[in-house]
Amino acid sequence: MQERSSVGDLANRLRQELNRYSPGGKLPSSRALVDRYRVSPVTVTRALAQLAAEGLVVTRPGAGAFRAEPRTTARPGGDTSWQEVTLSADAAAEPVPRTVDASGVLASLAAPPPGVVEFNGGYLHPSLQPERAMGAALSRAGRRPGAWSRPPMEGLPELREWFARGIGGAVGAAEVLVTAGGQSGLTTALRALAPPGAPVLVESPTYPGMLAIARAAGLRPAPVPVDPDGVKPELLADAFRATGARVFVCQPLFQNPTGAVLAPARRGEVLRIARDAGAFVIEDDFVRRLVHTDAGPLPRPLAAEDQDGVVVHVGSLTKATSPSFRVSALAARGPVLERLRAIQVVDTFFVPRPLQEAALELVGSPAWPRHLRTVSAELKARRDAMTAALRLRLPELALPHVPFGGYHLWVRLPDGTDESALVAAALRAGVAVAPGRPYFSAEPPAAHLRLSFAAVAGTEEIAEGVRRLRTAYDEVRT
Repeated sequence: MQERSSVGDLANRLRQELNRYSPGGKLPSSRALVDRYRVSPVTVTRALAQLAAEGLVVTRPGAGAFRAEPRTTARPGGDTSWQEVTLSADAAAEPVPRTVDASGVLASLAAPPPGVVEFNGGYLHPSLQPERAMGAALSRAGRRPGAWSRPPMEGLPELREWFARGIGGAVGAAEVLVTAGGQSGLTTALRALAPPGAPVLVESPTYPGMLAIARAAGLRPAPVPVDPDGVKPELLADAFRATGARVFVCQPLFQNPTGAVLAPARRGEVLRIARDAGAFVIEDDFVRRLVHTDAGPLPRPLAAEDQDGVVVHVGSLTKATSPSFRVSALAARGPVLERLRAIQVVDTFFVPRPLQEAALELVGSPAWPRHLRTVSAELKARRDAMTAALRLRLPELALPHVPFGGYHLWVRLPDGTDESALVAAALRAGVAVAPGRPYFSAEPPAAHLRLSFAAVAGTEEIAEGVRRLRTAYDEVRT
């Protein structure tokens, strides 16, 4: 983190001093910059690379760095209004328009402005990411024999075996495909299992990224309500009969956004109902490695209990590592596996081999279990801090379920609260929160917020964020 900050600081200072040099003029040598600003040579190299990427500096090997020539004035933009007609004409011919609202996804991906508390984040704060272990793993991976050659299309055998062991049951390495992150795995699964225009059953509420995938593929998401014990089997059976759907997407463990865990009595029922309907269950097992220290033993993935090829399992390393460590797995049994494989190959060819090798190095190192233990304890502390702060400062917000895993809380707003107005007021007050509306595929029963406790620096920032949210709430409710 210190190195990253130093690079940004040096880049800013060099950017401010560029006017001292004429276009094409040479900047001081790297050694001179090291001495002048008392930074490392690596920091100088990275700062110059940042300015080069911005088009402000040109670096020439062996000669040094030079101020770039001024950019030519951009030509005025053309007229793109014709696209409205073309795109709307395409939509008119589709059974289900593929226009996608990505606001729910962007809410958890967009970095808030400086000074804003990030309660909307979907990934671990950099202080919780195993940056040193990932860097070491990537360095070792790059030196492996054949690390830069083409990998097997299905993924490295050792990595497929590792994912299979994590699923358990009768799942073997031959039934696993390595994919580029959970979002990619879900996209492949939905494209393989449902044709455009088909209904697909989804939990309600559910992950907006999955709803965006479904709509982009021309599918029709149909909601099935969940409670603290997960999806309700009787409603799932009703939904299969009413829609004729052949796919159900669920998150049985620490569901996003409610944090629910599918109850033991419901697990077999969900598989039986899907099998009777001739349908697949896409199991998005996205945060199994973000369990809290007080959770107790976790239930096995649904795929480990499935003997009939009902479950297509999606598991990922991303949530437990870094948003850029996009390594995940698809697991399936039976003829559907070949369809999944074919779609993945057409879409992406394969996951880059150096990244797969780095994943193997990481999960096989002593640093990996240490990292998981650290994150487990830290997430529990942050969850407890946010829960206590909300109950103290914002008792008006209902918190029906406190999860034992994952990275967020799902709160219900009092009746009559303007959700959009509260989200906007919160940002003005200096805290970014995720609105609840994008998590519903149909009309929401009430206004909600999803509050992440993993993307902030620590418990003090959580307390400050809740204080700012109180200010925003008072503004909206007065």
